[in-house]
Amino acid sequence: MAVATAPVGARASGGRRTSTGRGLSTTAVLVVGALYCVLPVTWIVTASTKTAGELFTTFSFAPSFNGGLGENLRDLLAYNDGVFGRWVLNTLLFAGVGTLLTVLISAAAGYALAKFQFLGRELIFKVILAGVLIPPIALAIPQYLLLSKVHMTGSYWSVLLPSLISPFSIYLSRVFAQASVPTEILEAGRIDGAGELRLFWSVGLRLMLPGLVTVFLLQFVAIWNNFMLPYIMITDEKMFPLTVGLFSLLNRGAGQPALYTTVITGALVSVLPLIILFVVLQRYWRLDVLSGGLKG
Repeated sequence: MAVATAPVGARASGGRRTSTGRGLSTTAVLVVGALYCVLPVTWIVTASTKTAGELFTTFSFAPSFNGGLGENLRDLLAYNDGVFGRWVLNTLLFAGVGTLLTVLISAAAGYALAKFQFLGRELIFKVILAGVLIPPIALAIPQYLLLSKVHMTGSYWSVLLPSLISPFSIYLSRVFAQASVPTEILEAGRIDGAGELRLFWSVGLRLMLPGLVTVFLLQFVAIWNNFMLPYIMITDEKMFPLTVGLFSLLNRGAGQPALYTTVITGALVSVLPLIILFVVLQRYWRLDVLSGGLKG
């Protein structure tokens, strides 16, 4: 019995068409996802260039060249005796100091979990993994209740202390320590008489540095964008970070529509430090190590 077969060229052509179709569909999905992420930012940039009258009478992604951006920036910086500047400094304090301390603590914890054998190590690591699964917003109320018992709510410490321990940062630091710190180097250092603290500071941290930059970026963005914790902990407007400050400004804009342009301009200014940080630290990223950590 004869079996009909398609020519080899026809099969190859069909395979190319299938591959091309899949490539186009994948590209279309990526384009839609990119537009979903970029369009809100684009609108914020263009809306901040418009005056209040232009913002409420027309809707377009075209920027205005009538001096609206300069006027909006002056209104933003002059609002309530320049409280926006305090919000920026507060956010830099929370994100800068909080992230540096978090990275140091996470690096030490991850290094210890990766390079030392001690009783309960695996149990501690499993508890940390369980902590990764708990969203930070679920811990905001318990943290408030705990800190209120020691009368620390309403202070800068009430926002800084809860952010110092990050289970995800500790997990990544352990992965980075396992991948980048050879045990042989540590053993050689011990033979030469180096103490464990010196080995961690002089050897471990330096070898883990590329991975710790990734930890720094992730933690900095998380603290910079944190809203619920400072919203619950702080009541003094002069101690607000940008997220809570802009939220309070937006609430006042419900009765004063002119404040909407001020809020939009403030949102634009609040994004700029993150963009600068990513551009400056981009060459230090180690996404391949991060991908391995997420799979480990």
